[in-house]
Amino acid sequence: MLLPQTKEREYRFRLALRMGLPIFGLIIALLFHTLLNNYETLHSAFYIEAVLLLVFSIYFILYLIYNGFDVKITDDVSKTFTREYLFKYIKEKLKKEKEYTLILISIENLNDINSLYGIKNGDKVLKEVAIWVGDYLKAQKIDNFPLGHIKGGDFIIGLEGLKNEYTTILELMCLKSNEFKVDDIEVKIIGAISDTSHSNELDYMVENIFELQKQRKELKKDTYEDTMNPNELESLVIEAINKHSVSIMSQDVFYEDKVALKECFVKLKCADGKLLYPKNYIKVINKLGLVIEYDLMVLQAITLQATKDEEGVFTLGISPTSLRNAKFLATTKELLQNRQQKIMFILSEHEYYSHVQKYNSIIKTLKDVGVMIAIDKLGSYHTSFLYLKELDIDAVRFDTQYSSYDKMKNNSAIIDGFKTMASHKNIKCWMKNIETKEAKELASSLNIEYLQGKYLSALVPVYES
Repeated sequence: MLLPQTKEREYRFRLALRMGLPIFGLIIALLFHTLLNNYETLHSAFYIEAVLLLVFSIYFILYLIYNGFDVKITDDVSKTFTREYLFKYIKEKLKKEKEYTLILISIENLNDINSLYGIKNGDKVLKEVAIWVGDYLKAQKIDNFPLGHIKGGDFIIGLEGLKNEYTTILELMCLKSNEFKVDDIEVKIIGAISDTSHSNELDYMVENIFELQKQRKELKKDTYEDTMNPNELESLVIEAINKHSVSIMSQDVFYEDKVALKECFVKLKCADGKLLYPKNYIKVINKLGLVIEYDLMVLQAITLQATKDEEGVFTLGISPTSLRNAKFLATTKELLQNRQQKIMFILSEHEYYSHVQKYNSIIKTLKDVGVMIAIDKLGSYHTSFLYLKELDIDAVRFDTQYSSYDKMKNNSAIIDGFKTMASHKNIKCWMKNIETKEAKELASSLNIEYLQGKYLSALVPVYES
């Protein structure tokens, strides 16, 4: 048992003891008084009743204390509903209401506030934002709505009806929040909205609203498959992986006008022939814990094709989680052992993996069986820059924000700096999404070894099952 659990039990016991002592004292005093004054006339049933009264008093007090701790309605910091109670409340609503809306309100800069002004001020901001949101909605004639603190700076509001009734209110709220401050602390608030037209199951609604929020933060258009039922999507993904049903296209990557690599793009194939794109199914795979199974399925398909193709190295995106998994490594070595064709894994991750020595050891093991390693999103993710410095890799690929002619020209000094670092470690640089002649010529003048894009090559089918 963990120390917090032990301490909580001790605290509950002491609290129960403090609450129970006066009651027990009164009961015992009453019993003694009765015994002293009526000793000769008391029946034996009195003693049984007295013991039962004492036992049930102890049980009742302990029951109240322990259940009082288990059922917590409000969050200590924000004074809104706790996540557990909010979800319980909304689930009950969803059983009764066919049309229901969730609004996600996020304090985008809460981490910065905690760092700059301290956690106490961060807690104060949480509470003040909850009050401000509540007052704003009440001013819009919206009353008695559940508002709960989910995590960090995220709050969820539940409202009856569909989102088209509240979209304008949310947009105006976010716009008005530009003027909102707490003790001269600037607070950045963003929001997202979803409703039961996406799903009538709370878990899927919450996942969707956070996905929409993420897209809004990244200022991208809504690419979420909002029309597909999440249950159906999960079933289709599981079925496709179980049946190894995929469709793979490839695009040539050039080195000095010769095909050096073939990047593979994977879609899952449904039973009815429809295709699922990565933007729709990757999150589902992560949620279901099928990342390793998916990566192995794709690797097996690519390996099968690689034996038929003598030209170029097939490249495919692999989850770093898979790369650090013993089962994946063992199967990869088994698939590629004693084969002439090479495969390149493209890695990309937000969070930095600090065990560099172990990471390099894994990479060396893969290189021994003909696997090359590339790091993606250079110039965008800080992890890519750190891995460029620390890992024994073969290539780095620039983020797409550098690939157009204008962006390449404006950031040529940055590209040149990364290129110098890579050359010092004998690592080749890779630029994708080359779509014009000018962009190709500029990338070549910057000595980028690997070039890829629609201007140079089209997508071609590679494998289908």
